[in-house]
This record gives sequence, structure tokens and C-alpha cells, in this order.
Amino acid sequence: MKYTNPVIRGFYPDPSICRAGDYYYLVCSSFQYFPALPLFRSKNLTDWEQIGHCITRKSQLDLNGVEPSGGIFAPTIRYNSGRFYVVVTNTSGSGNFYVYTDDIMGEWSEPVSVVRGGIDPSLLFEDGKTYFMSNGEDDFGENGISLCEIDIDTGKVLTPAKCICKGTGGRFIEAPHLYHIGDYYYLLAAEGGTEYGHTECMFRSREPYGPYESCPHNPILTNRNLGGYIAQGAGHADIIEDENGQWWMVNLAFRQIHMWRQFHHLGREVFLEPIYWTEDGWLKVGTDGTSRLGYEVNEKGCTVCDPDEYPAEKWRVRPETACYIRRPDYSNYRFENNDIYLSGTEERLSSRGNVTFAGDRQREFVCTAETDIDINTLGENTRCGLTAYMNESSHYDLIVEKAPEGCTVKGIVTIGWAELKMGEIDVKGDTVSLKISAEAQSYRLQALNSQGEWQVLAAMESKYISTEVCEGFTGVIIGIFCEDSGENIKPVKFTLK
Repeated sequence: MKYTNPVIRGFYPDPSICRAGDYYYLVCSSFQYFPALPLFRSKNLTDWEQIGHCITRKSQLDLNGVEPSGGIFAPTIRYNSGRFYVVVTNTSGSGNFYVYTDDIMGEWSEPVSVVRGGIDPSLLFEDGKTYFMSNGEDDFGENGISLCEIDIDTGKVLTPAKCICKGTGGRFIEAPHLYHIGDYYYLLAAEGGTEYGHTECMFRSREPYGPYESCPHNPILTNRNLGGYIAQGAGHADIIEDENGQWWMVNLAFRQIHMWRQFHHLGREVFLEPIYWTEDGWLKVGTDGTSRLGYEVNEKGCTVCDPDEYPAEKWRVRPETACYIRRPDYSNYRFENNDIYLSGTEERLSSRGNVTFAGDRQREFVCTAETDIDINTLGENTRCGLTAYMNESSHYDLIVEKAPEGCTVKGIVTIGWAELKMGEIDVKGDTVSLKISAEAQSYRLQALNSQGEWQVLAAMESKYISTEVCEGFTGVIIGIFCEDSGENIKPVKFTLK
């Protein structure tokens, strides 16, 4: 088969995978966005559909006041005895916990806490035991990947946590996953940080607590030496065997905006790599231990090929995939087919609050987002519009405010809290039309003027809302928003196009 990476595009980092029945299931990190832990399924590993989220209720998670790129880090999904488990870290609150379900299409449990330090937790079920691992300090003061046993019914830690691996010497050892395959326990772990020096390393032992030996060709995956290649940052991997005995790796990587420009703003995405066991019992990834944009795989092996062309994206917000910031008040949102009604509050897009915001991930470099706003639904104190949002300090906005006749539309670019006010027009009538047009290296923010023409009110390079400039671990979310400081607030009507 031939396929193109990433297999899940846009801000879906830290993938973890399991298999149950005819389907593969995959979860990703969500950080400060809610609902948390997007959940996907696939029958062939290349075509994925989002079927929901693992955390959907405020009783499961309260992200109120969470900083950008705080919140939910690095989940692991596992299937055992008819039950799905997702273990994860809330870095801004409760620490490590897991949720579970017997119905993958239904609701997930309330969180079960695991009182162990570190982040990036993972589970291994074996012979009635449940092993829990994370990075950080063990119970004896040693740093690395630590392992202990827990009671899966209660989350209670049953044994002292012991460091089983310190890695190969790379910085930030993280994202451990442990497997018992054949005669060995295999440990995968990422090193080098989740940026351009990212790597994935492999270790093995005949016992779960070690000692572990390092794969002689570590790192088994890295793109750190692929200068001038679009895909970078490969690492943070999980592996799975398909029904035909072929093994696969899912990992994160990101696409930089140009082969010679080291900026990325779509976030870290889900890549798929064919993997093969060597005669001496180690893994070989792809053709040369790198993550590639295109593969052709058959029974004899794989070759790197040119990827299919990435399609232009027509953005819209869908209730099943919508992103909200921190702790949404759902009474301020109403979805009716292509219409979305938003009731604003005093919270602002540039504050660390729960602004009324409904967005979806930007998945392709070439993207168009359009909405109409019913001017008659604007209040005197309403401020609303369309935004390409990285975080509260950096976003590109089309902002609509009520005027004596119609409304005023402003193009405002916020970079590091500094607001750059660019173009402005007045629009009369009942409707104002807004559009964001994105390419890999730029955004144009437009409004339909009184002559019926799209007028550019702001334009800016994409790099200023990239991870390299803004820091953090998320990607651009395109969304509609509404702010209102009035007393008699009424919903503003947005029509998606």
C-alpha cells in the first residue's frame, strides 16, 4: 500500500495506539483545550475518524485558569479484558490518573488517581498484574523511567517505583511504553526534547525491572539530521502489530512551513511508520530510521516515495470536533446546522479565562475559513469575530463591533501581547462576511466591503504564531469568538460557509 504522512493532520500530538476487534484506536494530547483527549479509530491505520473524546465532563477535568500548553499531557491507551484504559497527566492539577470504559463509543469513567510523580504515564497488563511507568524521579531519588505495580481497580500503588532506564544520555527522557514480545520486555522512550532534536530509543530486558540494554543502533527514529526536509521532530512513539503480522509505529512529527524555514504552526501531528524486526531482535524503522512523508509498503518491505499533494482545507467548526478554551460554559453556545450562536462574557480572547470561543484545528497549510455574522444580533458592547489562534498572547483576528449604521470590522494582529491594528472598514446592511486565507508562510484576513469585494484588513507571516516564536506544544486553532460586557446579552449569530 502507498500512503502519505501525516495520517492525522493538525494539532494532534503524542499519539498512542491499541487494537481491539476490527479496529485500531488512538488518542492524543489536548493541553488546555476541552473536551480533552481526542479519540480516533481506523480499520487500516491510514484512514482515521474521530469518534469523540475521553474526557467530556467538568467533573472529570477542570482546566479553569490553566496556562497555555498546560493541562493534559501525553496519554497512553490500552485494551485489557474487554476494557479500554487511558492513562494521562494533568500537569496543571491532579497529576497522573486514568479513565476507562467498556463501551468505546460511550462515556468514560471518572478519573482514578495514581499517586506517582513524573509525566507521560503508561500501562502494561500482564498475568493479572498492572505495571505503571512514567518519567521523573523514582522512590529512591533516581531519575529516569520508573516502574511500579498498581491496583487497576483503585489506582493504589502496590510496590515502590524503581528507575529501570536512564536512556542513552539524551536530554528529557520521556514517553515510556513497555511491551512483552517474545522473550523480552521492550521499552520505547523519547529523548532530545519534542523539537528538532527529538529521537526515539529502544531498550530490552528479560525482566520488567531490568537491567535494560540499549539498542545498538539507537536512536531507532529521528529526523534531526534531515536538513531541508519538511517533516521534523519525529519521536514519542507507540507500536502495534496488524492482523497480517506487520508491525507499525505511530509517532509525532511536524511539518515546517518551508524546507529551509524552521517554523511550524500546525502543531505536532500523527505519523505512521512501517517497522521491521531484525535478526538480533531489535526494531528497524522505515528504510533508514527516519520519519518520511510518503511510503509504499508491501510484503517485502518499504520504500520512501513522494507524498500525495495535500488538499486545500475548507475549515468549519463541527460540534463533534469543536475545541473550547479551558472550561466552557455550554449555555453560551448553540449549534443549529450551519449556524452557531455565541453569547459573550467579559472574558477576552487575550485573557487566561474561559472566553466564548468555538474552534477547530487548522489541518493544512492552505486553508480558507469563512463566516457571516448577523449584524442585527450584535449588542452595544459586543466584540466578536474570526481568529487564527495560537494562544492568548498571539493570534490574528478579524474583529466586529456594532456601529450606528451596521458595524466596523478591524484587522488586528496580536504578537506577544502587542496589538498591531491594521485595516478597518465600515459595513452597512444586515450581514458582515469575514474570511481568513492561509498559506504555509502567511495569513490574509479579509472582509467583504460595500462594493462586494474581499478587502484585506491584515496580513502577516505565519511564523509569528509558530511554536518557535510562541513556544508551547499546541498548534493553530481557527475559531469564532464573542466577548460582551453588556447587561442584557443576547446571542450573536454566526453562519459558517
